[in-house]
Amino acid sequence: MRAALLIASLLCLAPAPARPAAPKPDSERQTQVLVIYATRRDAQLAVVGERDLPRLFEDGLDGRLDYYTEFIDPGRFEESDYQEALGAFLQKKYEDHRFDLIVAIGDEAVDFVRRYRRVFPGAPPLVYSGASRRLRRPVNSTGIIVEPNLWDTVTLAKTLDPQLTRLFAVSGLDSGPRALEKVLREQLAGRDPGIEIVYLTGLTTAALSERLATLPPHSAVYYLSVSRDSAGEYFHPLQYIERVVAAANAPTYSWVDSTMGLGVVGGSLKSQTAQVKAVANLGLSVLRGQPADFITVTVRDFNVVQVDWRQLQHWGLSESRVPAGAIVLYREPSPWVRYRSYVVGAFVVLLAQTALIAGLLVQRRRRRRAEDSLVESEAQLSASYRRIRDLGARLLKAQDSERSFIARELHDDIGQQLALIEMDVKLLGSGHDVDTGFAGAILERVQSVARSLRELSHRLHPARLRLIGLVAALKGLQAEMSHSVPISFTHENVPASLPAELTVCLFRVAQEALNNALKYSGAVHVSVTLTGQSDSVALSILDDGAGFDVAAAWGKGIGLATMRERVEAIGGTLMIHSTPGDGTRVDVTVPISAKEAGAIAV
Repeated sequence: MRAALLIASLLCLAPAPARPAAPKPDSERQTQVLVIYATRRDAQLAVVGERDLPRLFEDGLDGRLDYYTEFIDPGRFEESDYQEALGAFLQKKYEDHRFDLIVAIGDEAVDFVRRYRRVFPGAPPLVYSGASRRLRRPVNSTGIIVEPNLWDTVTLAKTLDPQLTRLFAVSGLDSGPRALEKVLREQLAGRDPGIEIVYLTGLTTAALSERLATLPPHSAVYYLSVSRDSAGEYFHPLQYIERVVAAANAPTYSWVDSTMGLGVVGGSLKSQTAQVKAVANLGLSVLRGQPADFITVTVRDFNVVQVDWRQLQHWGLSESRVPAGAIVLYREPSPWVRYRSYVVGAFVVLLAQTALIAGLLVQRRRRRRAEDSLVESEAQLSASYRRIRDLGARLLKAQDSERSFIARELHDDIGQQLALIEMDVKLLGSGHDVDTGFAGAILERVQSVARSLRELSHRLHPARLRLIGLVAALKGLQAEMSHSVPISFTHENVPASLPAELTVCLFRVAQEALNNALKYSGAVHVSVTLTGQSDSVALSILDDGAGFDVAAAWGKGIGLATMRERVEAIGGTLMIHSTPGDGTRVDVTVPISAKEAGAIAV
């Protein structure tokens, strides 16, 4: 009864048969080919077959082709009523056709043709593509066996992630997914993959998503196929893999090339295009007269290792681990590959323009250099002018201070002593009797005035530097200024004869630095070091006083500016190192010639 109802429904869906036309001569007759798929119409293998098989047959037959297609529901194929109804439907549908070839793709399609060959008039030859070596070969047929190569994908997953410990194989409840799981178990038998294989078969979609979202570290997913889950819900296998990829917290691998671009990392993938092309070539050989039974059924492997470059980056898998010869898809092209034609064109244009405007560029470059040099010179001149003006003002102030000091010295010290001497001399001239000690007191006052004049003269200009040399002058300065704070002085390899300007410079710098240390730093100890080198003399004054902010102090007094001006005037360098609370160090280096450095002071 069920078979009768099914036949009636199929006949209602079938188009009304056309009135048979008069047979045409063989030279004008179209070659008729019927292709039967053991898949859904929207399965990827059927999509590839319907895209390529008509074109391949037409090209091989010079366009003389009538092409027909039928599809078997693999989920219902095991029902005998379904097979009988399908056989009756096809017999009625094609009773007026005389097929030259039947192509069966899939094990169920081969079994169906073997059982119901009688429904096709003339028992046409059969060319098939099966997936199992155990498939019975029908009479008057040939084909290829394309067994799924599932093991190589396991090997690839372990190669890309050497720390991989678990591989979760996902499959559904229909016959096709169960057959794939069986093949995987058979190919793993007797082999040690080095990882644990966990089978997630027939789970509900919700349960599978929850499990995939919590996979342990160093895991991967192996998607076989899911067209129906345990809840009885049907899916398209390629659409279902997108759910698997979205739910999994680990990379997903596959075994067929139709899954590429859907989020899988890759695998050893069967090329469905190559499979369809091989079937077409086999069918053309039979259509050209070669008996099908004389053509050996061969086992073919159309697998090619392919990886998705984007997924390698997403999961942190090194591209260097991809096996040699593997196809890397979706790699983002380098800027050179992407813009090569634009770069080459722009380079050619640039060369042409460069040849025309090179002179202008050189001229503009020279003009800019001159302008930059002029601006720099103006800036330096302006800075020098401001510096000289500031220094001049400070020098006038210092000159006034020095004159005030000299006036005070002359008035308060020397002037008063001379007034006393004048009074004593008048007393002697008045004829009063004075003791012998009175004359001695006058003599001491005269000698004191002489000493004060010498010290004042020495302060204004130490002329004895030329006579006694720099080392002796610094020793004298040490003795003169050590009355309140101990000052140590060491010297080494100092030339005995130095130019006058160099000697005065170093002496004045030492004098100013010591004055600053004694007046402002509150130092407990001050050290002076003078060292001669092969081409220079270095002076260092170090105190353990309060220190100061060097940057802030440059513009506030004349002492530091005078020291710098003196040193730079003879080509030397002055460095002042100090921070508040950490003492002060003044380093001076002035150059000397080889001739001047010949004699070393003792």
